[in-house]
Amino acid sequence: MIEVLAKLGRGPVFLAGEVLECVITFTNPLSALSTSASSEMLAWASAQIHCQFHASENRVALPPSDGSKHDVQAENETVFVPNRGERGQCILSTPPKILFCDLRLDPGESKSYSYCETLPVDGPPSFRGQSVKYVYKLTIGCQRVNSPIKLLRVPFRVLVLHGLKDYQFPLDEAVAPSNPFLEEEEGLKKDSRLADLATELLMVATSRRSLHLYNISNTRGKVGTFCIFKTVYKIGEDVIGTFNFSEGDIPCLQFSVSLQTEERIQEEFQRRRGQPVSFTVHARHQESCLHTAQSSFSLPIPLSSTPGFTTNVVSLKWRLHFEFVTSGESAGTCLVRGSQSEAVTWTGMEQMEVDTFSWDLPIKVLPTNPVLASYVSQFSSTNSITI
Repeated sequence: MIEVLAKLGRGPVFLAGEVLECVITFTNPLSALSTSASSEMLAWASAQIHCQFHASENRVALPPSDGSKHDVQAENETVFVPNRGERGQCILSTPPKILFCDLRLDPGESKSYSYCETLPVDGPPSFRGQSVKYVYKLTIGCQRVNSPIKLLRVPFRVLVLHGLKDYQFPLDEAVAPSNPFLEEEEGLKKDSRLADLATELLMVATSRRSLHLYNISNTRGKVGTFCIFKTVYKIGEDVIGTFNFSEGDIPCLQFSVSLQTEERIQEEFQRRRGQPVSFTVHARHQESCLHTAQSSFSLPIPLSSTPGFTTNVVSLKWRLHFEFVTSGESAGTCLVRGSQSEAVTWTGMEQMEVDTFSWDLPIKVLPTNPVLASYVSQFSSTNSITI
């Protein structure tokens, strides 16, 4: 028996273009209860990254893939196929890397190997929607002599930040700040610079603030104004907005704000023409606001959510969805006198005519630092298997 342990050192979330590093340890455990132990032998081990694409057959019409062709080798259990037994299509994969050949482990002995691979920048982000899914995995294949291959799959999450692909790092590193007491490999140094560049680009894009004012009106007149200071956010941030109903001609009885994503299948891949768009609500605020002059809301963008993106099959966009309930009468008639005596009490009306209308405000949601997103990831940094 051999235990295989795979550990992602920094966490299970990465930016496209970063270097994924995984330490894989093979151990021949020595049990205190066993009376006899023997050496174990592995013929080889290999590792490869792939992205699996899943689509709902009821919503997405995909053309036949090249992978549908009959492959004799793929049916052979001694051939390393990372996505063997998985549903969907493999739309992206890196070249396989051999970790070792002919590994012999004595009882209690272990050996570790480091796997490093740059994540492709032209792939989609990790996404689990109502119509499609993009799932990234690192698959480690191991085989004993004359035995089937055993696969250890390590799922991880990929965030895509547009603009990193076209950035060229300077060739002259002499002008760049460096620490002479640290020796860094060139790949890790570039990976660190890439993460720093992504953080800087995100900070610049999401720190710009300017006042955006919108008049809220219906067919009867003005209800109020809405104020928001920016429309570009990172996942993990809060969307904050304020309402001013004091200048409105029509009283607003209630409002609700929903933070939503819009998942739209591209027209050429729609199962039927004009099929509806899928919406997902990530946060919601509702408030009764009759005779309220000002109000506000704060909606958190979950760190586990997917930033907006577009592929040839699907597009994901973010928006704020507003719903307003207004009165068909003036504000002064919303209360009635309950007594004619000197002590006057006012009570609310039992029935009143209302109007409802909605409004959508598009916003842009970008990725965040992958280290921050790792804290709330559903994936584990450590995975193991026994062969």
